[in-house]
Order: sequence, then structure tokens, then C-alpha cells
Amino acid sequence: MKDIKINNMKKTINKLIYSFAILSLIFSCDDVERVYYNDSAETLLSLSDDNIVLDENNATNEILTLTWTEPEFGFNAATLYSIQIDLAGGDFSNPQIISVGSSLEKTFTVEELNAKLLSLSMTPGVEGVASFRVKATLSEYQEIFSNVVDLNVTPYSSLLDLSTSLGVVGSGTPGGWGNENILDLPFYTTSTTNVFVAYVTLRNGEIKFRNNNDWSENWGDDGNDGTLDSYGANIPVTAGTYKIEVNFNSMTYTMEEYSWGIVGSATPNQWNGPDVMFHYNSFQDDWRTVVSLGDGEIKFRFNNDWGLNYGDDGADGSIEANGSNIAVSSGHYLVTMNLNTQTYSIEQMDVWGLVGSATANGWDGPNDKFQPDFGINEGYYYLNGVNLNDGEVKIRQNDAWGVNYGDDGNDGTLELNGANIPVSAGTYNIIFNHASNPPTIEMYQW
Repeated sequence: MKDIKINNMKKTINKLIYSFAILSLIFSCDDVERVYYNDSAETLLSLSDDNIVLDENNATNEILTLTWTEPEFGFNAATLYSIQIDLAGGDFSNPQIISVGSSLEKTFTVEELNAKLLSLSMTPGVEGVASFRVKATLSEYQEIFSNVVDLNVTPYSSLLDLSTSLGVVGSGTPGGWGNENILDLPFYTTSTTNVFVAYVTLRNGEIKFRNNNDWSENWGDDGNDGTLDSYGANIPVTAGTYKIEVNFNSMTYTMEEYSWGIVGSATPNQWNGPDVMFHYNSFQDDWRTVVSLGDGEIKFRFNNDWGLNYGDDGADGSIEANGSNIAVSSGHYLVTMNLNTQTYSIEQMDVWGLVGSATANGWDGPNDKFQPDFGINEGYYYLNGVNLNDGEVKIRQNDAWGVNYGDDGNDGTLELNGANIPVSAGTYNIIFNHASNPPTIEMYQW
């Protein structure tokens, strides 16, 4: 009898528990916040000025602020914003893009805005009209655009024009004795009339100098004695990085080993090198490179040797011969060294690199780094003279797989997370155009 009472009591308790559970569910369902997407959400853009003239003397000053409203999507959204700039009348199919994260404003300095306008091929010294809009992104499939606001603006030319029609050609150069896809290595003007300089990386072979990538006007050296001879003999060269100077006043030329690089505990090859090589930037007459660094120290040195090196004794951005090591934190950087002003800068930036079984470091990296265009072609990246094996490659950002491009159709058009790109062994010049939509890749074998 006692057992029956106990069993009945258990049944009663179970019924009560079940009833409370149902009531809790009913009340909790009433408390659930229902989320609805507002498909009429909008963001409104405004500019702090609508008519400005940019002045290089005020390059670091703030000149223009963009602000926009937060869209009312109907729920708390993790919205990411980017600014798009195009020429007035354009359709924003190939705009200049500035990502600003979750911020609702962006302030441009004079030099920053000027660079974007020049990248749109606006004419320096001439008033033009640029159009701005903001893209608000919720996901790959949900994005909205703000109103378009125009700005009357006059940019300035911030670039030097040291270009010439003279170049280096030959079996010792990437383009060989004539390659329509790879131009002759360029010479630049110097402070002396009729004296020109080139900074080149050569392989074993021969070279000559010619005008306009054409043989109608060319120079060699009949006696291999440093004298320029019109239509002269080929000049033998060995693999290396050189400074070549031609003097048409004295009809002579010189070649010397010449390279600048970054060395140190923060670099991939540590203090023993080989150094991370700088690349000459003719548009500002300085030396630049893109590099991924670790926590540690760096210095700048000439020809992978300690005979001539620079550090920074005051940690003030100026360089001194045999100066103190420069402390850096782990990250991805654009490093600039200006020998004219004896200054340097280290700026954080996203870097693009080539990775894959065909590269020296395989799929794990570190990647072979692309150098950004230092002129006005923003969004173009170059990797010249890279040695590849038979295998596959992809392009990725910051030595990580978060953002990577492949080529699904193997047609030169790139897709996010696309297919691996097959390559044959050889030495290549590669152009990555991230400004186009979609991005593209061009690969030219030496």
C-alpha cells in the first residue's frame, strides 16, 4: 500500500514539473525579442566643405571631414563602412576605396586626399569634381549605399618626374633583347644635364642602352672599357644588383654593385641577412619596401654589409651613420628611407604576398611580398624577379588566409578564395591589380 502511495505522489510531482515547464515556455516565448530587417534603412553622407584647393605646403593638415548617419536596420547591427570616391559622372565601378571599420566619420589630410584624387587621374592644378559615397556592409549579401555628394577640388602634383626615354636592354635583363610585355629597365634624370642613372637587378648575360625601347638609337661598348659607342658591342654582366650611370657629356658609363636593405632581429633573416631589399622610388627620390616584421630591432645598410649602415640615435625619425638600433613591433609595414633628407618612416599597412607550393617558402609562407605602386596607380602591386618552381600559387593578405585570391577560370581574373593558380618553373614579373573589379593578375616569364 505504501508503494502505491509513493508512485502516485511521483506521478503528481512529475505532472506539476511538466505544467511549470509549459508555463515557463509560454511566458518566455512572450519575452522573446522579435527581430525584423528594415529594408528601407539608409545612411546620409555630408562633407565639411564643398570647394577646396589643395596646397602641398599644408600636406599634413586636415582638410576635409566626411560624416554619415547610422542606418536603422531594426536591430543592433555590426555594420562596416567604406568610402568610395569617383570622378563626377562616374558609376563607381572602379572607385578609390577607404575602409573605416565601424566609424561614422573620416577626416582626410591634404596629402591623403590629394593622393586619392591623383589616383583617379584628376589633373594637378586644374579644378575638377570628385564624387563621394559611403557603403554600409552587413554581410556579403546585405549592403546599402549613401547619397552621392560632390566636391569641387583642385589637386596638386606631389610626384617628381625623373623619367627618361633611356633604358637597359639585353639577355641580362627581365625583358631580354626585346619583350613587348616587359619594358627596358629605366634610367632616371640626375642633377647633372645629360647624366642618367638606373638601379637594376641583372642576371648573367649582356646588356646595351637604347632609347624608347627601340633599336634605332642604342649604345654599347666596343672595347669593354667604360666608353659609350653608338651601336657598339654588347656589354657582359654578371648577376647582381647595380647602379648604372651613363654620361653623354663624356660618352662614358659606370656600373657598381648597389643595394639598400633592412637588417635586424625583427627581419626574417635576422642580423646576418641577406637584408630585405629596398626598391628605388623615382616619384619621391627615396627608397621603399613592404615588409613583415617581428618584435625586435632593425637598421638600414648598404650592399648587405656593415661598412655603411644607418640607425636612429634619437628615435626621432632621422638616420645617423652607425646609429642606434631602431625598435619595432610585430606587424606589416611600408618602410621608407630618404637619403636626401636623412630621414625614414615606418607605416603600418596591409601587405599582399604570393604563397604556394611554387614559392620558396611553400604554403606556410612567409609570402613573397608585392610592392605597391609608388606613383599614382593606387591598387597596383608588383613582384619582379621572383623565382618559382613547378607548382601552384595564390595571393593573400598579411601572410594569412583571411583574405586570399585564386583564379577559378585560370583566365587572369581573380576570385576571393578562388582556385590555386598553376605555374611552371621560371623567373617572373607579376602584376596584381587590386583596383580593378574584379581584381586581376598578369604573369610574365623572363
